[in-house]
Amino acid sequence: MLSALPPIVWPVLLGVLGAVFGSFIATLTIRWPQGRSVAVGRSACDGCGRTLRATELLPLASFVALWGRCSRCGTRIAPSHVVTELLGAAIGIIAGLAAPGFDGVAGAVCGWLLLALGAVDLAAFWLPDRLTLTLAITALVGGMAGAAPDLGERLIGGAGGFVILWLIAALYRQIRGRTGLGGGDPKLFGAIGLWLGWRALPVVLLIASLAGLAVVLVMAVAGRRPTVTDRLPLGTLLAGAAFLYWALSA
Repeated sequence: MLSALPPIVWPVLLGVLGAVFGSFIATLTIRWPQGRSVAVGRSACDGCGRTLRATELLPLASFVALWGRCSRCGTRIAPSHVVTELLGAAIGIIAGLAAPGFDGVAGAVCGWLLLALGAVDLAAFWLPDRLTLTLAITALVGGMAGAAPDLGERLIGGAGGFVILWLIAALYRQIRGRTGLGGGDPKLFGAIGLWLGWRALPVVLLIASLAGLAVVLVMAVAGRRPTVTDRLPLGTLLAGAAFLYWALSA
């Protein structure tokens, strides 16, 4: 049934779903690090606490219609909401264009999970185990369903991804006497290995490293000299690099 859909339907369908998931991810990114539930009760304005109407919860459209502010108190809606919704939609559109059908759906789901992980890591330097485990399970289900790469490559990638970053973290701690990588980074890299297979890991790590270097260079050009206490969210960089690799190789 899914294979009978015209190819043009996939980027549209996944793009709309991506905007919806992006809205949820934006809320999760704000509330979860604060210990607030994202599953209980209806969405409310962060300024006045008013329960939002259904017409105020339309991804992207509501932000534009309300000029980015609460209709009652005028509190500015966090720009991260619309940015995350746009990224969610972009992930869906790219997945639908790169691989119309089951592979595209699987790629979009993994992409949205990576978006959630990357957004939380960017906001709070935290990679929730529940999200990482969900990504790992999704990747394994895709492998067992026949999506490329095969299950063997995924299992090697899962073990290899975790071990590589765990060893780097242990070596850094031994040499420098302080923590250089968070405990969630090896788990995330392992989950990425389960999705993309072991062959992708060096390229993903290279892309993430180059992206991190670019951030440091931009900071330097902007006049903000990086210090040894500055931290970069490696999980965010790995998440972006992983989806980019998948999109280019799908």
